[in-house]
Amino acid sequence: MSTRQSNTLLQYIGVLFIAITLNFLLPRLMPGNPLVLLAGVDVGLMTEEERQVVIEAAGLDRPLHVQYVDYLTGLAQGDFGYSYRQNRPIGDIIMERLPWTLLLAFSSLVISALVGILLGAFSAWRRGSKLDLGLLNAMIATDSLPSFWIGMLFIAIFAVQLRWLPSQGAVTPAARFTGSEQVVDVVRHAIMPIATLSILSVPRIYLTMRYTMIGVLGEDFIRTARAKGVNERGILLRHMIPNALCPVVTVLALRFGFAFGGTVVIETVFSYPGLGRLIFEAVSGRDYPVMQAAFLLFTIAVLFSNILADWLYPRLDPRARHH
Repeated sequence: MSTRQSNTLLQYIGVLFIAITLNFLLPRLMPGNPLVLLAGVDVGLMTEEERQVVIEAAGLDRPLHVQYVDYLTGLAQGDFGYSYRQNRPIGDIIMERLPWTLLLAFSSLVISALVGILLGAFSAWRRGSKLDLGLLNAMIATDSLPSFWIGMLFIAIFAVQLRWLPSQGAVTPAARFTGSEQVVDVVRHAIMPIATLSILSVPRIYLTMRYTMIGVLGEDFIRTARAKGVNERGILLRHMIPNALCPVVTVLALRFGFAFGGTVVIETVFSYPGLGRLIFEAVSGRDYPVMQAAFLLFTIAVLFSNILADWLYPRLDPRARHH
């Protein structure tokens, strides 16, 4: 590992350490009774004995530095704390919700990558044409659309008007589907959330691909390929697209981290039982320990996507290794 890579890794570790520390300190340093924030309960309705039990369970009777060490030890063991609202370990709640969010994030990333790369390559290849300008304006306009508006529009058209797809949830309630029927049911419920997330991601990928390819068009190796008699399709597929993919792959790695954050609104609109919906429920129910754990998980996802992007870039573009 080079010195630059080591420094970058140390920076990410530092950012993660700061995020974990803030996650620990904020509820304890805010004005008021920290028991309300950490236990997520209405302290006024509890007896003194009940308060003492919760205080001891949350570790609030110990010195702050001891609480911090216990907090770090618990995180290292995968222990995110306890939800007094749901009366369950937070780790169990997250493990139930995480697969649904990963389904949306990965699926939307794959779809948006394929659509954005193909449209960006085609647009750059036909740069200056009416089709190119039309696609460019459409992508810029799409990038400014609110995610909740797109989701509600899909529900109004495909769930209410056409009745093709279910409007909410991840599975049909009380249904006893098995095998392929169960897969179809899950897919039908996921189509609109995935489509909404994909639409939000396509413009950035398209714009990156388009501008990168336009830059590649002026490179010497493109002129050399044409001079050697390589046909235009061969130049596009074998030379232009592969050389333009490096920045796009970096953008895709970053988009994966931001897809987690985007699921908060999308999952709320579609009542989809992922981590985004969990945050909404935690905010509504004042379940602060769950909020802390979910936000920390989102922070880790964003940091991981940045680390992945930094790791991929020099491997896709050898020129970056010398800078």
